[in-house]
Amino acid sequence: MSFANTLTPDSVLMVDAIARHGSFAKAARELGKVPSAITYSVRQLEESLDVLLFDRSGHRARLTPAGEALLREGRHLVNAFDALADRVKRVATGWEVELRIAVNALFPMEPLFDLVEDFQRINQHTHLIFSSEILQGNWDALVSGRVDLVIGAHTEGAPGPGFPSRALGAFSMAFCAAPHHPLAQLPQPIEPSEIARHQVVILADTTRRMPGLNRGMHASRNSFTVSSLPHKVTALQRGLGCGFLPLNLAAPHIADGTLVHLRLNRPSAPEPLLYAWRSPADGLALSWFLQRLQSPRLRAALLSQDVALDNPGAAIPINN
Repeated sequence: MSFANTLTPDSVLMVDAIARHGSFAKAARELGKVPSAITYSVRQLEESLDVLLFDRSGHRARLTPAGEALLREGRHLVNAFDALADRVKRVATGWEVELRIAVNALFPMEPLFDLVEDFQRINQHTHLIFSSEILQGNWDALVSGRVDLVIGAHTEGAPGPGFPSRALGAFSMAFCAAPHHPLAQLPQPIEPSEIARHQVVILADTTRRMPGLNRGMHASRNSFTVSSLPHKVTALQRGLGCGFLPLNLAAPHIADGTLVHLRLNRPSAPEPLLYAWRSPADGLALSWFLQRLQSPRLRAALLSQDVALDNPGAAIPINN
């Protein structure tokens, strides 16, 4: 007898009912069947597996060790079938099973959490998966298929056709150092030649396959690399180097005196950023996020355009 024909989600539910009631007859009543049908089905299942699932020697039907193993693993099978049914239903309605979103690591997540809260009011079934990317890692995540939507990709390095994009805005940065750092003692604005004499703390490009965006200060040998913004802030505060931070992240540290905002003699122009997605955008969840990203208020929050410093320099491109 075929194993596949007997071990089904229904057979697992049958074994579960018998185990809970300790009776074939009570399980039959729960399942809306006659006791003889339950007895016959259990025998078929035992024959196909060549094991004894129930000890029938006492007044109650008790699971054997083999029966306990079948029920334990079988419950996972039932849950998997239920999840599959849910996914099929969601696909039929147009909502994706999951939506994967890469976010520029320099962006604050709070505005996106607000967006998630709004999204969950209309759909709690699509699994949202957020990841953090730096520099060319944003495009790499999209091109490689690791994500469906990227928020904050650079205009440079865009892969071209097949990945539609829209302008998001330009991100402002502050060039910072610790108060005891030698650059903080110099008259401002600071010349590039002065910066070249000191270590620059940079963030590691998270790209896996595509060439990294290594230009400007990133190309300098007089630098060291960290993997996260908190690590970069700590390195700057300890005077281990100088470097750029997002205005929204730098502002409180400048206010409490643990960092100094340094003006540069040759500030670069702000670099425009994009949000991009995999084509076609035929899922309702992706379409919903794309529509919300058109909001000027959301864009301003992501780009930290509501943050100002007492002594701001010109906006700096985020790849420096």
